[in-house]
Amino acid sequence: MSVEINLLPWRERQRQQRTRRFQRGVLLALLLGLLAGWLIDLHEQALVRAEQARLGMIERHTQQLTRDIESVRDFRHLRERMLEQIDLIGTLQASRPLTVEVFDQLTATLVDGVHYTQLVRHDHTLELDGVAASNRQVSEQMRRLAASPALGVPLLSDVSAGNGADAPRRFQMSVEEQPAVDASGEPAESTP
Repeated sequence: MSVEINLLPWRERQRQQRTRRFQRGVLLALLLGLLAGWLIDLHEQALVRAEQARLGMIERHTQQLTRDIESVRDFRHLRERMLEQIDLIGTLQASRPLTVEVFDQLTATLVDGVHYTQLVRHDHTLELDGVAASNRQVSEQMRRLAASPALGVPLLSDVSAGNGADAPRRFQMSVEEQPAVDASGEPAESTP
């Protein structure tokens, strides 16, 4: 007796099982690939958000530094203006005694019969307008101004007389202020 065994259905079942296992493996590999891709995408998005946050922070710090630089420029400009004002105040305080001395010398050198009608100061030059009874008084006034230690040599620019012999003489002259000089030949420092 011979027994015949048909192995075809068994082989077919084996093949179907292997095909199903292969399909499950492919499906599992596909799902694992999709999961890995999704996780990588989440990681990349987190990196992008972190980089954007870092760039935003850098931008905010850059804007703050720009504002700080502007305020430093403003402070420097303010400092320069204040230094200029301090220098101006120092110059004015140093020239205050000179101004008093100049006015003192103007009154001390005034000749009888002469009076000033206008006094204008331009830097260190005085423009004097006045009235005198005679030309001799105008000349004497110029000599006294020239002899003053606070004033230089006056320059007469105009003398005019009214009608008549006794008419007063109107004159215009300018004279430079002379700073006081100490023993070394340097301008003396004034104390306020």
